[in-house]
Amino acid sequence: MTILDDAKTLQGDLVRLRRALHAEPEIGLHLPRTQEKVLAALEGLPLEVTTGTALSSVTAVLRGGRPGPAVLLRGDMDALPVTESTGLEYASRIPGQMHACGHDLHTAMLVGAAKLLCARRAELSGDVVFMFQPGEEGCDGARLMIEEGVLEASGARPVAAYALHVGLGKTANGVFGTRRGPLLAASDSVRVTVRGRGGHGAAPHLALDPIPAACEMVTALQTFVARTFDAFDPLVLTVGAFRSGTASNVIPDRARFDATVRTFSTGTQERVREGVLRVCRGIAAAHGLEVDIDYTEEYPVTVNDDTEAEFAAGVVADVHGEHRFAWVPQPVSGAEDFSRVLAEIPGAYVFLSAVPAGTDGTGPMNHSPLAVFDDGVLADGAALYGELALRRLAA
Repeated sequence: MTILDDAKTLQGDLVRLRRALHAEPEIGLHLPRTQEKVLAALEGLPLEVTTGTALSSVTAVLRGGRPGPAVLLRGDMDALPVTESTGLEYASRIPGQMHACGHDLHTAMLVGAAKLLCARRAELSGDVVFMFQPGEEGCDGARLMIEEGVLEASGARPVAAYALHVGLGKTANGVFGTRRGPLLAASDSVRVTVRGRGGHGAAPHLALDPIPAACEMVTALQTFVARTFDAFDPLVLTVGAFRSGTASNVIPDRARFDATVRTFSTGTQERVREGVLRVCRGIAAAHGLEVDIDYTEEYPVTVNDDTEAEFAAGVVADVHGEHRFAWVPQPVSGAEDFSRVLAEIPGAYVFLSAVPAGTDGTGPMNHSPLAVFDDGVLADGAALYGELALRRLAA
């Protein structure tokens, strides 16, 4: 039997695990119920299992039957602060928390891969590290797991690392995709606080109004982006929050806005920081105001190794058929902390479309309270995880 055949026999178990995870989602770095479910699913397998200290991670090492290097497979486990509105029978039972990004599928797939590879332990020419990671959604869990030694878990650094991510969009159900080089953006956050002097709305000349200056900064930053950076080295700067004031006739003493910055090259990521600081400080000075700028570099660019991306594409074609793979034509402006792993280890990040079968791909996207993912892709994802490890170690 092929690894895909074996994966299909696990489909029922993977669905039950995924739905149990979905019903009890947890947010951030500390996921005790999720960790407990993963440990229970791995129980009895010939794995060396450790758990995290700064986060409720699970690292499991499978020692192959023959000597060789190590390969790392990663699945993220955390949910989002979203109130689910799907009406599914296994919908979240935790108010304000939902697996709206499909990480419950990733976790179940990685458990499936562990079972598939444990059954093929004698065939493995090396070791496999299974990285069950909390805190992908804005908490930098990958960095913490690296600091706690996940890349040295087998005794030697992996020669390759792979991750899967399910998606909802226009790609047909069950199609895998990746690309060579930059795949996902670097992500930085900006918080700008403009400080003035409050007063009566009828006498603005006696106050220092921070709102017009903050509004000017928001629009000036868009012009700065459009007129400073090469259109073929993309940059996205979005102001997602603006807060100021309490009443129409009161000039507040401060205004604040928050923005996200997405870039696809290290050079652009460095230049945009300097430019944002310069634009905001210049406008504040022109208005006689003070400004505080908190510019935080969150995640680096997720960069696939060219050779590993081509290898992953070939494995998808061999295991699932050429019709199940499509090259991603351009980078995606989402961000990922698996970028931390790929900055250390050559590897590939692969997408898998999990739109409900029979839909046209125009429904709710990842992170929506109405997001519904197709359980039918679980065995396929587990099989790909397993085959990537088997073939990479054999090579």
